[in-house]
Amino acid sequence: MEPLEVPIRFELDGWALFMAELELAREGANQLRGLRQSVTAKVRETRNLETLSSDPTVAGLRRLFRAAGCDPTRYRPSSEALLRRLLKGSEMPEIHPLVDLNNCLSAELAVPCCVLAEGTFEPPYVMRAGQPGESYESLRGPFNLEGKPLLVDALGPCDAPITGSQRVKVKADTERAILVAYLPADVLSWEVALEKVEGLLVRAPVAHLLAAGGR
Repeated sequence: MEPLEVPIRFELDGWALFMAELELAREGANQLRGLRQSVTAKVRETRNLETLSSDPTVAGLRRLFRAAGCDPTRYRPSSEALLRRLLKGSEMPEIHPLVDLNNCLSAELAVPCCVLAEGTFEPPYVMRAGQPGESYESLRGPFNLEGKPLLVDALGPCDAPITGSQRVKVKADTERAILVAYLPADVLSWEVALEKVEGLLVRAPVAHLLAAGGR
């Protein structure tokens, strides 16, 4: 695995970012269903809805959302929304191997994660709050970005740790992508995220980890 340069400027304090370059592998598909199930079972064994908001990582993300100008009880971090769905009985969805790996990482670490399909983004990046009038077509429709924590590349807003952008969406024929994990820097380091990704890929080798890094 090669080190991955992460050319990012932070305009929001308290965040760390992990990025991993992934290439799809076919041999781990049979283990992926078991991985989704085991991650879901672990969430249900170790967490509950009543105490979720007091988890150090969940609470840290909520503080960062508020600092950016976003109410995390109205616009939840995507990781908290996923954990709540799993705790309420939903199953981890089967979407695409790279997206499924991404969702498992998000549930394991309790942090927002996304995958940016190769060819849809252009470094460098900025982590900042959305500006007045700023929006994009998200995975769930038009989304107002004002006051939301936001990842911007050279082409404009490319992801928010609430709902992803259609521009960078992984499609059925996507073979390569960049996985991004948004971390509260006082709780988790990018090295912890790397270790977790490596562990998930041992359990379900659905991708080759080509490079990784963080800031």
